[in-house]
Amino acid sequence: MILVTGGAGFIGSNLQAALAAEGQEVIICDWLGQEGTKWRNLLHHPPSAILRPEALDTFLAEDLRLSTIVHLGAISETTARDGDLVWHSNVTLSQKLWNWCAQRRVRFIYASSAATYGGGTSGFDDDMHLAALHKLTPLNLYGWSKHAFDLWVARQVNNQAPAPPAWAGVKFFNVYGPNEYHKGKMISVVKVKYDELRAGGPVRLFKSGRADIADGEQKRDFIHVKDAVAALQFLINAPRVGGIYNLGTGIARSYADLARAVCAACGQPARIEYVDMPEALRGQYQSFTQARMARLHKLGFNHQFVTLEQGVADYINNYLDKADPYR
Repeated sequence: MILVTGGAGFIGSNLQAALAAEGQEVIICDWLGQEGTKWRNLLHHPPSAILRPEALDTFLAEDLRLSTIVHLGAISETTARDGDLVWHSNVTLSQKLWNWCAQRRVRFIYASSAATYGGGTSGFDDDMHLAALHKLTPLNLYGWSKHAFDLWVARQVNNQAPAPPAWAGVKFFNVYGPNEYHKGKMISVVKVKYDELRAGGPVRLFKSGRADIADGEQKRDFIHVKDAVAALQFLINAPRVGGIYNLGTGIARSYADLARAVCAACGQPARIEYVDMPEALRGQYQSFTQARMARLHKLGFNHQFVTLEQGVADYINNYLDKADPYR
């Protein structure tokens, strides 16, 4: 039995769908919300049970037969401002689950983030040695909280403190795909550009604001959620795992490339308009990310990632253009 925190969310529901297709028994820990549509992420593959987060402590106190906890639940808004809430959700809870898995000998996989790399001046190497981690400077509260837990884990390992028998921290890069529709302002750029195009307007991209980067040439490592889930499934089943791993494609693509891919998938000519970056994002914006994937590949994960064009076309043609866009 596998527990997935945040299992009704974007990556969590896609993981739960894949595990359900394998016949795995999955319990989700998440809120569905009283008025939202988040439950639709689970429409086609209801889990064995849904546990409200406030009931998690009671649940973990029971005599469980869990094999794995996949901890994806977090406050993930890059513009979050409540430091106390973010610390409790993204660090304290993660520490609690790590310690529980160490005591009960349960595999533990948790979500870190490429936001831990900040502006990328120290590169994008998923080296978990403390000296390497201390070089990273996240640009926002969310990235800092994920970095804080990565550092805590690295200290636990360095001090040979009790640890889960197998564990992995996953630094997700820019994930896009079906079941992200509840994410509001944190929805992927692919979905935002699709909506702009379908509304009859041009695709709008932020101006660079940097002399060394042309407008639209800011680059990110975009990864389709199905590829991200394939990596999580690999880590759930890998015989030996213990480390922090990047999860992107290893290839940075420009926002202009993404905009052209959206237009092509919609059967329209490329129409791109550049607008000023909002004040709230200035100083917190990553102009370049690219995952170094060598460590995950060395574990034996040799998955063939879809290209940006293939992934965008799949998302638009098989989900966004359908009456039922859910996976």
